[in-house]
Amino acid sequence: MAECIPPVDEAETELSKKDKDEGGEEEELKEVLETLKTQGTYVKLNVGGCLYYTTIGTLTKHDNMLRAMFSGRMEVQSDAEGWVLVDRSGKHFGVILNYLRDGSVSMPDNRKECLELLAEAKYYLIDELVEAVEKRLMRLKEEHQPLCLVPVITSLEEAHQIVSTSSKPVIKLLYNRGNNKYSYTSNSDDNLLKNIELFDKLSVRLGSRISFIKDIVGRGEICCWTFYGHGKKVAEICCESIVYATDRKHTKIEFPEAKILDETLNIMLYEKRLDEPQVVRTAHIEPTSRTRRRTPENFLSE
Repeated sequence: MAECIPPVDEAETELSKKDKDEGGEEEELKEVLETLKTQGTYVKLNVGGCLYYTTIGTLTKHDNMLRAMFSGRMEVQSDAEGWVLVDRSGKHFGVILNYLRDGSVSMPDNRKECLELLAEAKYYLIDELVEAVEKRLMRLKEEHQPLCLVPVITSLEEAHQIVSTSSKPVIKLLYNRGNNKYSYTSNSDDNLLKNIELFDKLSVRLGSRISFIKDIVGRGEICCWTFYGHGKKVAEICCESIVYATDRKHTKIEFPEAKILDETLNIMLYEKRLDEPQVVRTAHIEPTSRTRRRTPENFLSE
């Protein structure tokens, strides 16, 4: 049986098509090899005076400003030695490169450096890093949020400024053991420490509702509590007295805990609440038989 041989024109067409296909595959392979070669090319970067070596592949790995700079879409400047100049701070650029390489990076431990890194991440348009830094900032805020800030003052002017500008009631504790002219009684040092400890407990427990300040100088007093509401002094508890023993004067420091707690409850009546009109209260509430007596233990634990 005779073999069917295609015409000469058709045979030439098929051979030409085959050669084109093979040529296209070779061309595509060359492009891939050229791309790999380009991505593996090292680049010298001068970022704000800090020098870095990295590859084109790292810089163009993600869609951001660095890819635009090193893929030909943006013009870059370089010096005579071939260092590409980037007019940004180079302090955190190493972190930027590590994130581009690995997709993750260790975050700074303090808020200042996180804010600096956030600014760089936003400049280079690295959205994933921006999100990661913002989450880190939120965690730092939660971890380092103080329970209560207690300013220490050394003059009446400082106390007046705090009291007059505070939107909350104010409790001031003045203590200065060095103001004493005489010797102390046997329990005075212990009582002074108890006053300080109670002040610290109250500041932690009620710091969101009352402003607390410490006065470590005073005008001769040794231990004195002062309570302010709406910028005015409401009450004062002096914990010191002079006693006589064997024809000599002694200074006695007391710890009137129940009295201090009562005045603390009274001063909370001067809170400014958002759901009621701002009316200045001047009445002082005295304990009655109907009032449940709060002991130091249950008051501080509520």
